[in-house]
Amino acid sequence: MSFPADQVPLFLAVLDHGSFSAAARRLGRVPSAVSMAIAQLEAELDLQLFDRSGREPRPTAAARALEPQARLLAAQLQQLNHQALALHQGLEERLTLVIAPELLSTAWAAPLQPLVEEFPGLEVEVLVAAQVDALKELHSGRAHLALVFERPAIDGREDFQEMGQETMVAVMAARHPLARQLGVDGQQRLDVGQLAGARQILLASRDLAHTDPRFVFSHQLWRTDSHLAALSLVSAGLGWGWLPFSVAEPLLQTGALLRIPLCNISNGTQLFVDWVWSKERPLGLAARRFVEQLQVPVQLEPR
Repeated sequence: MSFPADQVPLFLAVLDHGSFSAAARRLGRVPSAVSMAIAQLEAELDLQLFDRSGREPRPTAAARALEPQARLLAAQLQQLNHQALALHQGLEERLTLVIAPELLSTAWAAPLQPLVEEFPGLEVEVLVAAQVDALKELHSGRAHLALVFERPAIDGREDFQEMGQETMVAVMAARHPLARQLGVDGQQRLDVGQLAGARQILLASRDLAHTDPRFVFSHQLWRTDSHLAALSLVSAGLGWGWLPFSVAEPLLQTGALLRIPLCNISNGTQLFVDWVWSKERPLGLAARRFVEQLQVPVQLEPR
């Protein structure tokens, strides 16, 4: 005894339309065929699903008990068919995004919402890697799209969509030794030479050969590829560092961190933020839809 999956649409059509003839019109069949199919289903299940004593068939308690699972199965079958069609049209088995750790606090997930509504069965993988490593994952084919800061030079292998800006600020803990040089009123400024003589916490790739020179000021560097590790080290007073304002802001507001006042340069470097993809391999259906969502970028407010 089993409920044939191909009979679920027929069963639900009779429930929804209230008669064999109305269900037949909905399904494009003759009423006698629908009536016979329901009778065969009842025989298969050894259950009476519809009371035929009145003018129109009325669902029995057994039919109402089966209805929730039948609707769930119908929805799953519809999703399965939709997924199979999407795969036929080029949908990836898995969409992989890789994100520079400093940008995890941005609204990077927003374009996924309409994507999962269109492809509810899509598997999404999110990787986190320092910028150089994120771009390596992209160009190796391991990831489909990368969210990174602007690159020092244009790479002809890449296409991209600008998402906004983020501001990198030099910060230190209020208990850092350099903080004492700001004076009692905190109005004194530090010069680059003073920063160069203090330990710097640097967010960088694990590959020592790849370091962004724009943010290297000190002679002594502690490196990490985690923005949370960098924040912890800076907050502990073990060094100063460049951090995204969005990451440092909560501790700046409490006074646990200080935005270092500099006398010879402004403390705040604005960088564009881009979603990047490779020109060397065609994007799958999900990646293309994701890129389409980027045409109305989520603004990362400059500070």
